[in-house]
Amino acid sequence: MILVTGATGNIGRELVHELDRLGVPFRVLVRDPARAAALPERAERVVADLNDPATLPPAFAGAGRLFLLTPGIGLDHTRHAVAAARSAGVRHIVHLSSFNVLGDPVPAMGRWHHEREQLIRASGIPATFLRPGAFMTNAFDWLPTIRRAGYVLDPAGPGQFAPIDPADIAAVAALALTGDGHQGQEYVLTGEERLTVTEQVEILAAAAGRDIAIRPVSTAEEAVASRFPQGAPPELAEAIIEGFHLMRADTAGFRTDTVERLLRRGPRTFAAWCARNADAFRAT
Repeated sequence: MILVTGATGNIGRELVHELDRLGVPFRVLVRDPARAAALPERAERVVADLNDPATLPPAFAGAGRLFLLTPGIGLDHTRHAVAAARSAGVRHIVHLSSFNVLGDPVPAMGRWHHEREQLIRASGIPATFLRPGAFMTNAFDWLPTIRRAGYVLDPAGPGQFAPIDPADIAAVAALALTGDGHQGQEYVLTGEERLTVTEQVEILAAAAGRDIAIRPVSTAEEAVASRFPQGAPPELAEAIIEGFHLMRADTAGFRTDTVERLLRRGPRTFAAWCARNADAFRAT
């Protein structure tokens, strides 16, 4: 039995559909059953909350493998999940981390991911660490300014990066959860195309059939708003600002070929992602 956390998010939704396609038994841990209504019918649902360790034993009972996704910047969710996994006899954890753990020194955005990895290693449970770069779905964060005024804030300028489709992350996660030889591996995942924010917006505008302007950020607050329109806790805001400085400086564009090596196909393109999601960005 595979237990999936974060099943209603951008990666988790793709993962459960991939597991359903593969025909393997899996269970999803959800806090709100209503949010799981669109998941495959075959998915076993258990209501639990990683904030509350007392709710976790029924979700973890009988699970041999765990996909662990813990959002935010805290460590409690990871601590609680690892403790429940050890008690239940989980034999393999596939953990969603971040490529930010690779920095030297590790940037703020990577520190809590590094600490989560250390908690999992200390548990003694064999693990696979997925370390993706920027998600293509981060483009959804542009919707407030696109809908309100037809522009996107650009905090990265000349910086290039290779965004990855969460569907590709999910495909690698499914491979690690269902195949052999992945325990102890660290997979750094990116897309194939190196793009600036301006180039991404141009691709998105073409797919949506509308004009979308680019506006450079003028303050640190605007930089944070470009990623978290509703605001972010101070520690996260500082990490975002530092991350954009690093992104702006990377004009070569960090990328890996890990997706292609593991999946034996090229990563999905940003243009394909935009075509699938164009309706969300069209003028209303």
